[in-house]
Amino acid sequence: MITGQMKITEIVEKYPQSVEVFLKHGMHCFGCMAARFENLEQGARAHGIDVAKLLEDLNKAIEQDYCLVRKV
Repeated sequence: MITGQMKITEIVEKYPQSVEVFLKHGMHCFGCMAARFENLEQGARAHGIDVAKLLEDLNKAIEQDYCLVRKV
């Protein structure tokens, strides 16, 4: 599960499918230097992004992938 306290780079490394969700929310900073130090909540707030909705969408994305893997 992804939380607001996780580092952005940690999320992208652990869950590559999160990149699409970040981009959809207008958060393109997952590759910048700040992403290594900021947690998800800090980065989202800095860009005016709804943290709760971003977390919801990120966790849905990883849950969907998990369900697909389990079906195979």
